[in-house]
Amino acid sequence: MNNISNLAATVAWLAFAVAFILGAISQRTQFCTLGAVSDIVNMNDWTRMRMWVLAMAVAIIGAQVLYAFGLIDLTKTFYVRPNITWLSYAIGGLMFGAGMTLASGCGSRTLVRIGGGNVKSLVVFVFLGVAAYMTIKGLFGVWRVNYLDVVSVDVSARGITTQELGSLIAATGFDKKIMQISAAAIVSLSMLIFVLKSADFRKNVDGWLGGLGYGLAAVAGWYITAHIGYGENPDTLETVFFGTNSKLAESLTFVAPIAYTIELLMLWSDTSLIVTFGIASTLGMIAGSFAYSIVFRRFRWEGFADVADTRNHLIGATLMGAGGVIAMGCTIGQGVTGVSTLALGSFIALAGMIAGCAATLKYQYWKLLRGV
Repeated sequence: MNNISNLAATVAWLAFAVAFILGAISQRTQFCTLGAVSDIVNMNDWTRMRMWVLAMAVAIIGAQVLYAFGLIDLTKTFYVRPNITWLSYAIGGLMFGAGMTLASGCGSRTLVRIGGGNVKSLVVFVFLGVAAYMTIKGLFGVWRVNYLDVVSVDVSARGITTQELGSLIAATGFDKKIMQISAAAIVSLSMLIFVLKSADFRKNVDGWLGGLGYGLAAVAGWYITAHIGYGENPDTLETVFFGTNSKLAESLTFVAPIAYTIELLMLWSDTSLIVTFGIASTLGMIAGSFAYSIVFRRFRWEGFADVADTRNHLIGATLMGAGGVIAMGCTIGQGVTGVSTLALGSFIALAGMIAGCAATLKYQYWKLLRGV
């Protein structure tokens, strides 16, 4: 039992360390997926989108290299399961995208803003976490399972083991390993070309720091849970993943882990609950942002402007919590971590998040013009 506890603790501490560094990087670079979309919609500025896409490319390359060399097994994640719940990915993505617009940032940005003294984000944290938990195990979860997740395509019926792009293409008669490598190379190279075509971004130090930081952190997360935390349970003699909530390989995501963080704080005396990879990364992001804010004097208390501002943040947080669980991840959980597995569902969810965010931004602008 001590070996199990020690390995789970190692996973948690490593997750905290990676997230601490990432929180500081995010505070410095202002990495923000909402900002990436809003900059395009409002100013036609693609700088922060390139930062986000760079993170995706780095995560894909890193995760696929680890997978190719047998250091991790990406088939043992919930992202690539053969049952493609496409409606959940799409609707959850739209909900999350709209929610993060109303709440002034995605899950990871919420944590960074808390570390910088933003009280609004602390309220978003609570409402997001409660809504997420309700969608995992509560009332919203019943609706999710009964009305959304049932609409799916199970590719295992066609002899396809995962929804990873290489596997789907290989089903047409090509070699699976070649298709997997080819898909990873084509997608990541296309992303890097998009990033590097901008002369301004090539000279943007913070852009590179933010993109590389999030991408490498996602890769580190895979290595921590799928390699370091993968071992034999001495009680059952089964090989399992230690220190993750899903009992599968995980990396960075910031919706369900916020719910599990709240659960742990409320049920601290329940010895069956432990600090998992997700919980540790949630706390690490806040701590890293806080440390950077204090050292570089960026810490500022910030509250709600008025009732309308409060209302928008509460609605946005609820949409993010529910939408993030329905879509099986946030703009980092699906948009970087999920994409790194090349799961088809991750790309569907990502498209939904961007569309939901852009549509909500345009609606807000429409209201502003009409003084509504």
